[in-house]
Amino acid sequence: MAESQTNFAWATLLEVEPGNGPRHVRLARALRAAIRDGRLAEGDAVPPSRTLAEELGCSRWVVTEAYSQLVAEGYLAAQVGSATRVAWTTDGAVAQRREARARSQPVRYDLAPGLPDLRAFPRRRWTETVRAAISEAVRHDLGLPDPAGHHALRQILSEYLKRSRAADLRAATVTVCAGITDGLVRVCRALRSTGITDLAVEDPGWSRLREAARSAGLRVHPVPVDADGLRVGELPSRGPVRATVVGAAHQFPTGTVLSPARRNELVRWARTVDGYVIEDDYDAEFRYDSRPVAVMQGMDPGRVFLLGSVSKTLSPALGLGWLIAPGAMSAAVRSANPVASAPPVLDQLALASFIDRGWYDRHLRAARRRFRVRRDLLVETLARRFPQGHIAGTAAGLHLLLHLPAGTDTASAVRFAAARGLRLMDLSAYQWKGHATSTLVIGYGNIADADIPAAVDLLRTAVELRPSRA
Repeated sequence: MAESQTNFAWATLLEVEPGNGPRHVRLARALRAAIRDGRLAEGDAVPPSRTLAEELGCSRWVVTEAYSQLVAEGYLAAQVGSATRVAWTTDGAVAQRREARARSQPVRYDLAPGLPDLRAFPRRRWTETVRAAISEAVRHDLGLPDPAGHHALRQILSEYLKRSRAADLRAATVTVCAGITDGLVRVCRALRSTGITDLAVEDPGWSRLREAARSAGLRVHPVPVDADGLRVGELPSRGPVRATVVGAAHQFPTGTVLSPARRNELVRWARTVDGYVIEDDYDAEFRYDSRPVAVMQGMDPGRVFLLGSVSKTLSPALGLGWLIAPGAMSAAVRSANPVASAPPVLDQLALASFIDRGWYDRHLRAARRRFRVRRDLLVETLARRFPQGHIAGTAAGLHLLLHLPAGTDTASAVRFAAARGLRLMDLSAYQWKGHATSTLVIGYGNIADADIPAAVDLLRTAVELRPSRA
C-alpha cells in the first residue's frame, strides 16, 4: 500500500513573529510552538525547505537553518530521501492518538443497539419501487413538495397504521417527516406555541429525544421507569409539565412494555392537566412472545401524538418517518414548523408503493422470524459462555439488557471491546445523570448469527480483564 499523504502539514499556520531576532530563529520558534500545541503531531511531515521558503517569501537558507536547529533539539527527524517529520510529542498527544486509533478500529461485531439488519435491506424490491416512483410520477409530483408530505403516502400510512397498529386517525392528521427525532422537534415546537413549556421524559431513555426537546425550547424533566414502564404516578398533577414522551410498546433501553393500568393512568393524567402524551412507537413491530401491543393513540386520539419511522425496520439511511397529531393540534404542528421540509417526494412515493404492494408486511414477517432466532441464539450463547451475566428485557425489539456482576467497570469494558472491534453500549449512556452501572445494552439487529459466539467470547474477555470499580 502506498504511504498515506494525508499527514503532510502544508496548511499548518505558522505564527512567525515580526522582528525580534534573526528570521531563522523566529521560524524555529514558530515551528516549535506548532509542535508543542499539537498543530503538528508526531509523524507529520513539514514542507520541503524550498516550498516553505517560497510560501514565507524568504531564502531557503532560513528554512534549512530552522529545520537543523529543531532536528538538533529532537523536535524534527530528517532522513535522506524522505520528508522531514515531527519526532516530538507530549504524553497527552500519545493518549489522544491511542484513543483515536481505538475509535477508528473497524467494527467486527456490532452489539450496539439502534440498527436493524442492514444486510437484509430489500435492495431489489426497493430499487423497483424507486424506479416505479420515477416512471409513474406525474408532472405535479415533481414540483414544490407539500410540507406535510405527499398525499399518496399520507393516505397509505393512515390505512396501514389503522390496520397494523390499531391507530385512530385520518390522512389529514398525518405529517411525513425525517424520523422520530424530527417528528418530536416538530411536536415540541407546536406544544410551545400553545403555551406548554415543560416536557417529561423517561429515565433512562434515548438521549437524542431529550436533546430534540431542548432544541425546540422546552424544559425537560426525568421520570423513572420500572418493570411496568413509565411511573405515571411521579408525573406532576399541576405545574408546567403538561406533556410527556413515552415508549409504550417497548421502552428503550429497559425493554419494558407499558402496562394496561399505566396506559389508562397516563391518558387520565393528560386529560387532568389538559396536556398531551407523545408516543414513540419504537421498534414496536418486533414482538416475539405474543402479538405486538396496539398503540396508545387509539385510546385517546385527541390527547396522544404518535411518532414512527422505518429506521428500525428498513434502514435509518432512508430518513422516512411519520407524525400523527391530534386533530386539534394538526394546524399548530404545521404553523409552528413553517420551514420544515418533508423528505424527498420520490422517496415518499417509493415507500407508499412498497407498503401498498404488501412488500413492507412481508419484510416485517421475515424480519420477525430472523430476529426471534437471533435473539434466542444470543440468549443461549450468553447463558452458556457468560453465565455470570443476567439477561433482562421483554422478548421484543432489537436489544436486551445484560446485568453484569456488581462493581463491574462497564465503561472500561466498553472501551476495551471497542479497541478490538466489538461495539457495546453502557446503560449509563442513556441515564439522566449517567451514574456508573454494571449493565450493558446489547443490540442484536446488525450482527450476523454466525458472529454471535465470537462476539460473546470477546465480550466475556472485555469484562473479565477489566478491574471492578472500587
